[in-house]
Amino acid sequence: MNYFLVKSEPFKYSWDQFNKDGRTFWDGVRNYQARNNIKLMKEGDLVLFYHSNEGKNVVGIAKVVREFYQDPTTDDANWVVVDLSPVETLKNPVSLEQIKAEESLKEISLIKQGRLSVMQLKATEFDKILEMGS
Repeated sequence: MNYFLVKSEPFKYSWDQFNKDGRTFWDGVRNYQARNNIKLMKEGDLVLFYHSNEGKNVVGIAKVVREFYQDPTTDDANWVVVDLSPVETLKNPVSLEQIKAEESLKEISLIKQGRLSVMQLKATEFDKILEMGS
């Protein structure tokens, strides 16, 4: 299994809206590194959902329910999406400040590459963030 983190601005697409929808395709990615990370996602992989700009918190866990395919919002074949479904809301959102303060998370892309919208996580990083949110 692989682990990822995706970022969304809550005013554009929030965790609450995602839960109401029950499933969505993850579109709008226009960065090649983020796109390449989407292409690594396999059905069943787990994904942390992070509210960026407002809140700056990991708020929930999603799973990949369909592997990458052409982004239906563009004709440009360079861009792809995956389908995600919500799994669980974290009991306690985990803030960017908490993540920065945790020694074992100092190397994650959320800190190192703050503008990257889709990033891969190590299992230990994923597990630590879940532990912090429980």
